[in-house]
Amino acid sequence: MQRVCFLLKVREDRIAEYRERHATVWPEMLRALSATGWRNYSLFLRDDGLLVGYLETDDFQAALDGMEATDVNARWQAEMAPFFESLDGARPDEAMKPLTEVFHLA
Repeated sequence: MQRVCFLLKVREDRIAEYRERHATVWPEMLRALSATGWRNYSLFLRDDGLLVGYLETDDFQAALDGMEATDVNARWQAEMAPFFESLDGARPDEAMKPLTEVFHLA
């Protein structure tokens, strides 16, 4: 199992709406994440917009590829892209660069 952590930056003027959107994630999106191997997926948002994501999966690249193949992911990413800073034309899911784990207490 892989533990994956990543950082993104939500625009400060969109934080409240970002929180609202994630309080009501589309059921179809939730099903797709589960079906493609995303487990224990959490997002943590600091007041300045720093977003920390964490998930567990058997194979992160396979989980990304599985979501890439879904229609719901394309729609979700298109709706979420305006919430983020510094994507440089990438979708939010393409900007999720895993951090290197340096310590884990099991």
